[in-house]
Amino acid sequence: MAQWRRRFLSRYISRSACSSRAFTIFRVRAETLCFRLCISLCSEISAHSMTLVGQFRIRDTSRSTPPSATQSQAKALRQKLLGGSLTLLAGSGLVGVANLVYNVITARMLGPTGFAHVTAVYTLLMLASAITLAFQAVCAKYVASHESCEDKAAIFSSLHLKSWMASIGLGLLLFLFNRVITKYLNLPDQVLISLLALGTAFYIPLGVRRGYIQGVHAFRSLAVNFMVEGLVRLGGAYFLIKFGLGVKGAVLASVIAVVASYLLARPHPGLASFSKLKIPIASGEGVQAIVFFAGQGAINNFDIVLMNHFFVPEQAGIYAAVSLVGRLINMFAWSVVNTMFPVSAAARSSDREARPVLFMSLAMVFLILSFLILGLWAIPSFLWRTLFGAHFEVANSGGLATLLILYAVATGIYSLSSVLISYEMSRKIANTSWVQLAFSGALILGIWGLHHSLAQVIYERLFLMGVLFVAVALPLLRREITPAESLEIHPPLGLVRPLSEQVVIAEFLRSEFHHPEFEEYRREFARLVEAPDLQSDRENALRRALLFLRRGAMWRELPDDTQWFEVTLTREELTRVRFFPRAQWRRVAEGSFYITDVVTCLREKWQEPPDDEFFRKLRRISNPVQEGLVSRTVLLIGVDAHSPLTILDGNHRMAAAMLAQPPAALETFRFICGLSPAMTRCCWYRTNVNTLSRYLTNLVRHVFSDPETDLGRFLESGS
Repeated sequence: MAQWRRRFLSRYISRSACSSRAFTIFRVRAETLCFRLCISLCSEISAHSMTLVGQFRIRDTSRSTPPSATQSQAKALRQKLLGGSLTLLAGSGLVGVANLVYNVITARMLGPTGFAHVTAVYTLLMLASAITLAFQAVCAKYVASHESCEDKAAIFSSLHLKSWMASIGLGLLLFLFNRVITKYLNLPDQVLISLLALGTAFYIPLGVRRGYIQGVHAFRSLAVNFMVEGLVRLGGAYFLIKFGLGVKGAVLASVIAVVASYLLARPHPGLASFSKLKIPIASGEGVQAIVFFAGQGAINNFDIVLMNHFFVPEQAGIYAAVSLVGRLINMFAWSVVNTMFPVSAAARSSDREARPVLFMSLAMVFLILSFLILGLWAIPSFLWRTLFGAHFEVANSGGLATLLILYAVATGIYSLSSVLISYEMSRKIANTSWVQLAFSGALILGIWGLHHSLAQVIYERLFLMGVLFVAVALPLLRREITPAESLEIHPPLGLVRPLSEQVVIAEFLRSEFHHPEFEEYRREFARLVEAPDLQSDRENALRRALLFLRRGAMWRELPDDTQWFEVTLTREELTRVRFFPRAQWRRVAEGSFYITDVVTCLREKWQEPPDDEFFRKLRRISNPVQEGLVSRTVLLIGVDAHSPLTILDGNHRMAAAMLAQPPAALETFRFICGLSPAMTRCCWYRTNVNTLSRYLTNLVRHVFSDPETDLGRFLESGS
């Protein structure tokens, strides 16, 4: 499309009919407007979103830390997070399918009433999981943050013993209140609660075993353990219901699955863990974990218990079927959280070092949620009726499919909140778990007071989860994304002389004119670029329009009060210069964009170069840079003469010059620097949510700007 437009403009230049030229350019502009907007938005958002994640990998302000050590730590964290998440996602996929088949089988074999009873009992087990997951989280956090095997074993033994004490106590309580719980939930038999008590006795210690596996980063073993639980539950339920045990068989299958998962959980220290070594565990860790998982358990499960109390069994069974999608989404999201938690806890040396863990986790969970919700939306309604049976038909509220999608969206929003809260818990004792607990109470009270229909309950859930996400996300993301530190102070920059914007644009265009975008214009405008008349307003306007063909979005981001200077740089002053934070440099920078750090990384890879275009380009221009055959002008931007500087244009040339043997002399370069107190609002200088929002706003605002039309107008006026 771009090549066609360039050729059309070239033909336009050679014609003498001005009116025909104007009409043609207008038509080209109209036809390509939407295409250009879509391509610009997609490419720039993609590049900058990756830059945003990459730029906050490691804090650059501590120059005393060897860059290779911190960069390798950040890279190791990302590899552990990605590898562990993919492993658990694969396991969760199988577990999710097994759980879905389990629920479909029990729903079809038992009907809405029996399915409601099974779900109510299983939901009580999930509420008990608040204690299970609290033990798991504390165990994973402490095991991950200690180095020696003896310390890890001591942590396991202490928590394992405490978990058995808690599980036996909770099991006895369930036995004592067996009749009361059975009556409140309208269950057909007290044996169901007795089976639940037995399952709970093993379920809480299972959390400690899984926490140890999670803490030593044995994510494959953890995924296998989850799969054992899901597959044993599925097979046991099918055969026990077939043998005529009905609801009791389905509940018994869940108990057998928990016991099997506990016995088969590997690795663990075993009897060797019961040593005299004691590792103190702060009581606040246990409290925050219990508070978090109590709130999570209430949000994910208590609505099902209340529906079993307030609604007739048929309606409660339909709601239980709808909630299955929430369990599935929560399972996939927690595959990422289960990996993120120990990885983030192990990165205790620096909060900035753990930032990529947070952003990558959020991105992965968001992609998973988007895929699942779009999949639900694409499934036709009749398929749900086929899966669950005709008894699960909803006459109003848009049908079962609509309720499923609404519930999925609400659970998805809550899953993102869980990522944020879990990340903060892995770093410190946080207060956000109390915020979540308050919202779980609000959800329970809301359902208690307003439960006229299934749809009303789901809308309440959707609204409260949205508010919870905002309440949790805004403070954390503001703290994590906005740089807390002030700009580093450097010795004053050597200012040679001030320069006009016209001079800078002419130099910028000269260094860009070799790109393919200008291929059709070189013959027509070669003199205007190579021998510029800076006193001519018409030539200055043409050069600006030509530059904006390729760099319009970049130049418009610079503050209006930017003042340009020719400056000098010594080799010692390169420590204040950063490469342009775009995707290709993010890939090789590994956290720090400072030119000395990046060149160190490049030099390590230079002897064993990967076969990609980035390194090929550096080699291609290495000799021309040394021989002075390419533009020597390098554009820099900064806040003032004492601030760090970012290379706006000339990144590859500077890298090639420093990688050359011997390195090219800096005196052969011409450095031009733009300074403005408002430069921190420019995304090329500092990339964060605020600067990216400003960039996207400007992109939309100038979408109707067409440099080719400007070129045509100037040429027409000149003729």
